[in-house]
Amino acid sequence: MPVASVRIDSIAAGGDGVARADGLVVFVPRTAPGDVARVSYEPKGRFARGALVALESASPDRVAPSCVHYEGDRCGGCQLQHMAYDAQRRAKADIVRDAMVRIARRAVTTPPVRPAPTPWRYRRKLTLALRARGRQWTAGLHPYDQPTRVFPLRECPITEDRVLAAWREVLAASDALPNASELRGAVRFDDAGAASLVIEGGDRWTGAGRLLEQAPALGSIWWKPTGASRALPAASRDDRASPAASFAQVNAAVATALRAWVVERVASYDPAHVIDAYAGTGLTALALASEARRVTAIELDADASAWCAARLPNGSRAVAAAVEDALPAALPADVVILNPPRAGVDARVTAALEAARASTRAIVYVSCDPATLARDVGRLGGWRIASLESFDMFPQTAHVETVCELIPES
Repeated sequence: MPVASVRIDSIAAGGDGVARADGLVVFVPRTAPGDVARVSYEPKGRFARGALVALESASPDRVAPSCVHYEGDRCGGCQLQHMAYDAQRRAKADIVRDAMVRIARRAVTTPPVRPAPTPWRYRRKLTLALRARGRQWTAGLHPYDQPTRVFPLRECPITEDRVLAAWREVLAASDALPNASELRGAVRFDDAGAASLVIEGGDRWTGAGRLLEQAPALGSIWWKPTGASRALPAASRDDRASPAASFAQVNAAVATALRAWVVERVASYDPAHVIDAYAGTGLTALALASEARRVTAIELDADASAWCAARLPNGSRAVAAAVEDALPAALPADVVILNPPRAGVDARVTAALEAARASTRAIVYVSCDPATLARDVGRLGGWRIASLESFDMFPQTAHVETVCELIPES
């Protein structure tokens, strides 16, 4: 494998440093802009995957990682712990701008990336891979360069202590888990402070009630058997618990700030009708719904949609359906909110919005992936970017949340 001395110029989407060697663009994990390093690399067409061999001159943005797993186990959960926090935010701003210029073909300035109140202990959800040897379980994460291997997690400094404590209770009662060789589990605390566990995998499970008894931090347990399309309640202390298997942002403080920004941008148009697409449990829809403002909340997850419907005031409604199927009938609207998963929106969604441009005053698009955001903005040729604001929902990682406000071209 070739080895070269290179200078790291920037951070790519995904968190790798970007360098050039022998006419190739080389992506090198765990490097920082300004690093001069010897790297080995494997050419793959015009690009190459690199590995850090030796650091010859360290970037001024380098810091010592706080997590024992980051270097010791090459944990793939974080990508930027070796960079100072302000440098992480600059890198993310550049990632967003680059996606808009390169993919959407839109001329934009580098957006601000609002900092998290704390770059540590912010995650209220932790998903772990579980591997069984006999009835002994290993619960942990994957090395970034060995995605099939699982190392046992001892600590996670970006996760809240209460989440780690709940996981310790679950693992102490691991003999009550489904009898399978591999599982995936997630502990999450909701806005009300209730903890839930979602287990994925296995085809028979009779121990959920026993696990709940032995893990007092948990309020509910959900199970998604192998091959099932969704998780269903397995055990609960309170039947009124929120739909724990539905999506929720892991960083409550930043999610609150982002939601306030979205509500502010939507309200600035004084809309009579708002469509909240990919609405989840409806926190944004509920914040916008009032006697003077009608909201249609569209969400595929039936449990989340029902939760939202039960709380919306008269005049507003929740639709349990795929957005691409329900949006055309829900239009027209003054403002449409899009908050899709990482894959972005279906092409039918952007086509419907293009067709409704004359009756829609704005689109407020919330994205956790700059590349799919840029792809979708590129499909909206009749709209221009009115504002672009990013939020550091995931410090120490390469992920960033972005709000793109679009208005029709005049």
